[in-house]
Amino acid sequence: MNLNTDTTDYRCGFVAIVGRPNVGKSTLMNHLIGQKISITSKKAQTTRHKVTGIYTDNTAQLVFVDTPGYQTYHRNALNDRLNLNVTETVHGVDVVVFVIEALRFTDADRAVLEQMPKNVPVVFVVNKLDKAKDREVLAEFIANAEKEYDFAATEVVSAKHGLRITQLIELLKPMLPHSEPMYPEDMVTDKSSRFLAMEIVREKLFRYLGEELPYAMNVEVEQFEEDAETGMYSVYIAVLVDRDNQKAIVIGKGGERLKKISTEARMDMEKLFDTKVFLKVWVKVKSGWADDIRFLNELGM
Repeated sequence: MNLNTDTTDYRCGFVAIVGRPNVGKSTLMNHLIGQKISITSKKAQTTRHKVTGIYTDNTAQLVFVDTPGYQTYHRNALNDRLNLNVTETVHGVDVVVFVIEALRFTDADRAVLEQMPKNVPVVFVVNKLDKAKDREVLAEFIANAEKEYDFAATEVVSAKHGLRITQLIELLKPMLPHSEPMYPEDMVTDKSSRFLAMEIVREKLFRYLGEELPYAMNVEVEQFEEDAETGMYSVYIAVLVDRDNQKAIVIGKGGERLKKISTEARMDMEKLFDTKVFLKVWVKVKSGWADDIRFLNELGM
């Protein structure tokens, strides 16, 4: 693809994807850029870091920022930091994509809208189109929801099934400033392989553990190496939990749960990095990590 980088025609800018937890923001971004770089789970608050995904074609480059779900219920230093990430992000982008679930507009959604800057266009995106079978009911829902805020535009998508993703991209393009691309055309994220490996392991933890445990858990990469001759990655990752009994839950009977998590994470890494991966995952206890401001700083949160 030969990019037309004439700044009189080409557009490039930052687009924040925001919403309350579990409305499908990460799934949406993965479809927008055509590759899985942001982790997904049915559990709320899977995303803890701002993940940047890059979509490039011959008319525009959209740099998407997938923010954590804005949390109004579970309050601790971690969630306060995540909420701050959201509010800081929306004030530093060219467009905001505000995502809600079809047929569901809650006070938690309104709390997110209250964080929106007045000088940035906000595009209203109704996700999970596949759940809204009656189109008249959906149209009435959208009309009522649009009264909540002065949106720049509205689009309906199904992130899970990749429906109307192209239409959303085309809707966003004219809202970006005229500029040459900021990133190479084949680059889909500015995150390192080390970061992506950590996120993959965390996704598996969210998928295979109970409803509450993942919120008392985090992941850190202690070692990440690439063999210069073979290109093979060696990755060593620690799972952090609050208490000893949580460590046993993560490991599982006979180590089976941790083995399953590690195996699936390694397979995803090999697919993403296109090389063989040696992955070692273990669990260690660090009490109170979610309320430890200094430790959150060390993790980059």
